[in-house]
Amino acid sequence: MDSPKNGNEEVVTIGEVAITLGLTTRTLRYWEEVGIIESVQRSDGAVRGYTPYTIRRIKFIMKLKELGLTIKEMQDLYTVYGEAKQTERMIPRLVEMLDEHINLIDAKIANLSSLRKDIVDYRKRIAQKLADSVEGKRMA
Repeated sequence: MDSPKNGNEEVVTIGEVAITLGLTTRTLRYWEEVGIIESVQRSDGAVRGYTPYTIRRIKFIMKLKELGLTIKEMQDLYTVYGEAKQTERMIPRLVEMLDEHINLIDAKIANLSSLRKDIVDYRKRIAQKLADSVEGKRMA
């Protein structure tokens, strides 16, 4: 990603970031709108771009999204992280959120397991009725 410098930091265009990370520019703009990332104006005044810090943040957001966190949860994390950029304030909240997601997944797994058992039992009963019906017709 070759990009102009903004102050001391290299700024990568929104298009380059989107292509490199497999996102759409629309997604990146939306994340800006909801306040979980920020762009900077390129030094040449052209399209917006992202600093290396923001690109790392985008990758972190992608991972959180993959883990099931919502935009609202990410906004909450960003608020906890705060202007001081204190990771040690964010980590306990992130752990709490991940624990909540683990509990939800465990509940879903339990429900799916129960549903699977019900379906297997029902299938056995139906298959037995079919077998009994076929056998009864042969005997007649």
